[in-house]
Amino acid sequence: MAALFGTRVRKLRAAAGLTQAELGARVHVVGTRITQIERASGAKPTLELARALDAVLGADDLLVELWPYVYRETFPDWSRKFMQYAEQAVSIGEYAAHVVPGLLQTERYARAVLSVGVTLSGDEQLQERLAARMGRQGRIASADGPVLRVVLDEAVLRRPVGGPAVMREQLRRLLDAAAERHITIQVLPFAQGEHDVMGGSLTILTLPDGSDIAYTEGAHYGQLIEETDDVRAFALTYHQLRAAALPPLMSLDMIRSVMEDNHRGANVPSRSERRRLAQEQLQQSGGRQLRGSGGRIPRRRPRP
Repeated sequence: MAALFGTRVRKLRAAAGLTQAELGARVHVVGTRITQIERASGAKPTLELARALDAVLGADDLLVELWPYVYRETFPDWSRKFMQYAEQAVSIGEYAAHVVPGLLQTERYARAVLSVGVTLSGDEQLQERLAARMGRQGRIASADGPVLRVVLDEAVLRRPVGGPAVMREQLRRLLDAAAERHITIQVLPFAQGEHDVMGGSLTILTLPDGSDIAYTEGAHYGQLIEETDDVRAFALTYHQLRAAALPPLMSLDMIRSVMEDNHRGANVPSRSERRRLAQEQLQQSGGRQLRGSGGRIPRRRPRP
């Protein structure tokens, strides 16, 4: 499929009367990158680059439609459809249990994360996945990018992925990202205790038509949830996690504290204060109030 993609680019480029260098300049890559794509050598094109080529060459979405097949061997089946939905989303809500979400990762942190895992087959695939992850971040920075709301488990901050220097750079990236108006970052502290999605991460995508898609992911698996009732239940769980997490400013204090190796400096509110803030956030999100007198997240009853 990479060879087919490259052949299509070459034919479209020739029909447009462009050299490889001229096409590269129009899509903001070096000419040798176009050579690699046409010869199906080197890293595969990112979705962002496929879109740019499609627009410049007037391919009528042909290259964008081919892109998922180019990556058939690069990404597991369960992640490709999720990435397609994520590219369309107008709002993204994430709970990250183990690592910083890909949309907010630095390149060094992403490399460390992607370097482990049973689905990785070698360095070439690592480079392809890294290029794709970095490429997807461009949409967050764009003017029409989605709203991003992230809840980080405290474990994400405490685990020094890639070593102290890489982790410090990553924590700084989180602080910088939180300064953007369309990005909100919260931390779910250890003190919150158990909750429904401790075993993995959860993402809620809101699409342009207002519908939601849920996605759960562990170390070596992922599941896309599209059935309306199931998505609604996962969305409620996500809103409960947001409500139980520290408010944004306190979350940034904790991130800054960890970055500065001052683990006791974070300002963690009392249980009653967390409950009050949780109820306010649930009301703002359209969710229900937490039940009971404790600060724990209510469990969802199993479906019959």
